[in-house]
Amino acid sequence: MLLFKIIKFIDLHNGEENKQNVLDNVKANISFRGSNLWILACAIIVASIGLNVNSTAVVIGAMLISPLMGPIVGAGFGLGMQDFGLLKRALKNLLIATIVGLVVSTFYFFLSPFKETQTELLARTSPNIYDILIAFFGGLVGVIAITRVEKGNPIPGVAIATALMPPLCTAGYGLAIGNLNFFFGALYLYTINCVFICIATLLIVKYLKYPPIKQVNERQQRLVKYAIYSIILVVMVPSIYFAYQLVIEKKYNQKIETFITNEFTENGYTVLYKKINKKTKPRKVELAFLNKKFSTEELELINRDLKKYDIPNTKIQIIQDTVDIKKYILDKINSGKSDINEKDLKIARLEKAINENKYDNASLLAETKIIFPEITNFSISNHVFNSSTKNPLVLPVLIYTSKTELSQESIKKLKLWMQKRLKKDNVEIYRQELKEVPKKK
Repeated sequence: MLLFKIIKFIDLHNGEENKQNVLDNVKANISFRGSNLWILACAIIVASIGLNVNSTAVVIGAMLISPLMGPIVGAGFGLGMQDFGLLKRALKNLLIATIVGLVVSTFYFFLSPFKETQTELLARTSPNIYDILIAFFGGLVGVIAITRVEKGNPIPGVAIATALMPPLCTAGYGLAIGNLNFFFGALYLYTINCVFICIATLLIVKYLKYPPIKQVNERQQRLVKYAIYSIILVVMVPSIYFAYQLVIEKKYNQKIETFITNEFTENGYTVLYKKINKKTKPRKVELAFLNKKFSTEELELINRDLKKYDIPNTKIQIIQDTVDIKKYILDKINSGKSDINEKDLKIARLEKAINENKYDNASLLAETKIIFPEITNFSISNHVFNSSTKNPLVLPVLIYTSKTELSQESIKKLKLWMQKRLKKDNVEIYRQELKEVPKKK
């Protein structure tokens, strides 16, 4: 009894729209002509501008006005109802929309004076397993909403979540700048979204038992049925394989991140540049640091440590700081193969300056007290001055406490000794006045 109530509670047939009305609505949104064509063209331009100026709000606006969901949902209904005519019409219009999107976005980015690779563009060049999940569950929500009497609020959310227009325009950007990695990566993401929205639609159509289209005779009915099943198989098998591959890649990337964090970041080495090349055999992980130079023995040990993290067929390659690392990274940026910019370089330089020398205050104090017994305590650390300029000044600053104030001669000797001890050109020294702690009454 309880199970029956639960099934009835989650039954999608409750609140379902008339099937014929749903089909009429789906078919009306397939074709790109008249208003749909104008909306498509505007969405392409808006998305391209948003990606170009790195505006998340504009990109979201393009997602909301994009009519690309229409033919994809139509293809899902065609597969689910064994309607070969509807399927062909939907795929034809999707192909037209895809070609128009590529041509218009490529033309826009080719004419645009701003060719810099923004983060909004980079986010659409490397799909992962989460993109599949978003496309699938977003597609489920979209189709469920379409089949309801009360459409509710999900449709705008689905348009934003599934994000069909931005990767298509990013593929156009890849063509415009001649970067095939961007082009194929973005087109792959676009294809994944289309396929899994279609699969989600197919499942809902089957669950809601939309009747298959009757053919002229039984033989033709069987042929259409087998053709549709073949198409479903061709679509779903590679999709499952790609989803599995993306899961494997995600796990691999997580292991690499863990390795870099444990072996480098937690040891105080700032990673300035990182790139994983999965096309080589073995796979190559390129790293660059500003404040560390590794010996041959250390490099061998680092690569042996990969086994501890279960990272097979991988080699760590470190770009040493004897090379002009900034020039190397800028070359990568200009070729569209890196997401590092000048801001990242500046931050890394500041991190290097601050972390270059971590002073052992306890040991230094013990040594200093032998020479200057008047000093009771001190603290020394690096301080950054003029951080807003291109060449920030980093100075060690020593603040000491003493029972009696040091003479000018003693301060001069302390400064010279500290400069020699820390191997610094200059050290700033200040005295902190001791304050008496009030006694409790």
